Amino acid sequence: MHVVAIFGPTGVGKTGVAIALAELLRERGEDPVAISCDALQVYQGLGLLTGVATAAERGRLEHRLVGFVPVTRPFSVGDYMRRAHREVDAALAAGRRPIVVGGTGLYLRAALAELSLVKAPPGAEDSELWSEETRRPTRIFGLDMDRVQLYERIDARTEAIVASGAADEVRRAEAAGPSRTARKALGFDELLGGDVERIKKRSRNYARRQLTWMRKIPNLHPIDRTALTDADVATEIVVALGE
Repeated sequence: MHVVAIFGPTGVGKTGVAIALAELLRERGEDPVAISCDALQVYQGLGLLTGVATAAERGRLEHRLVGFVPVTRPFSVGDYMRRAHREVDAALAAGRRPIVVGGTGLYLRAALAELSLVKAPPGAEDSELWSEETRRPTRIFGLDMDRVQLYERIDARTEAIVASGAADEVRRAEAAGPSRTARKALGFDELLGGDVERIKKRSRNYARRQLTWMRKIPNLHPIDRTALTDADVATEIVVALGE
């Protein structure tokens, strides 16, 4: 059984695709579980800001490695790698299909491989972090879409995050004394200052960096989902798996 990985820029709809994929896999008798590879969704109390799957979405697909680290505690890719390996191995041992899903490129690599934590030499390319070797047989799917549509989705997502009460969430985290890594959540400082337009701009810039990461992933199956529903994308993934 292959591990399935779904990567792509913020706002492209990775969670929706993972849920649609899970529903198709259940029709085949499988028991899927999502394993997040997002560096900030690990934090408790920042679920709105970081776009953690809602309770309703988690009811449709179990999500692991979200909301389990106190906001006051630092958390590293090394901490994540050990946990992610355990989650993937435990899922496979139980006969479950792991769906590794998220938008942090380094965390994706850490979940799928034995990532060297030795600091890269000066001038090293990001692509050196990637090889064809994974701990388990893996198929990686990269989601993309028309830029105008993607940026519109990012702006709408930002407005939805603000409307949902993320600013109150951030103020509570600030009062608790967030760790340096927790403060890196995109929009944390901006929401404290009420600068929603800057969140949109930073999110679009982040999406471009994620797409740069995606282009460096070997053996990636790209999917342009501009005109595709979540169910359409999920069907393409199932067909590509060919199992």
